[in-house]
Amino acid sequence: MATVFIPALLRKLTGGRESIVASGRTVGQIIDQIEEQFPGFRLQVMEKGELKPSIAVSIDGELATGGLFDPVRESSEIHFIPAIGGG
Repeated sequence: MATVFIPALLRKLTGGRESIVASGRTVGQIIDQIEEQFPGFRLQVMEKGELKPSIAVSIDGELATGGLFDPVRESSEIHFIPAIGGG
């Protein structure tokens, strides 16, 4: 199963966990799996059937560019990275 690292802003949904494990072959399937374990996660990272523009995904240290269809391996490390505002 892939290890998914949860950003601090979303940890309230995972009971404070910094990382969880989830199975799936794509980013979309991983999100579905997390949603089953932690309802409300999908609403925080997706809108209109796509990743929110304010959320980036890193898979094994590489920025994902295929959105929900990016492939994931069982040994992958996935990071959901929210945009940081400021000026």
